[in-house]
Amino acid sequence: MLKDTIKKEIDQLNDEQLRKIADFMASLKAQDVKKTETQLFWQRATPKERSQEFREWVAQLPHNNISLSDEAFDRESIYD
Repeated sequence: MLKDTIKKEIDQLNDEQLRKIADFMASLKAQDVKKTETQLFWQRATPKERSQEFREWVAQLPHNNISLSDEAFDRESIYD
């Protein structure tokens, strides 16, 4: 309903007014782009995208080294 009303109003504007509307629309689009760019990946990404990003990060980790010693997994060693 609002869209139809706005379309009717736009049809009645002169060229100068249409240029101002076009400038305003461009500034709105620029604000949306800037907002998207300033958001962190995890804030704007879908759960599927975040999952994929995590899997890619894990895949790049070294596969040939043990990250912790056997002693680190021993429960008693935390009390020493």
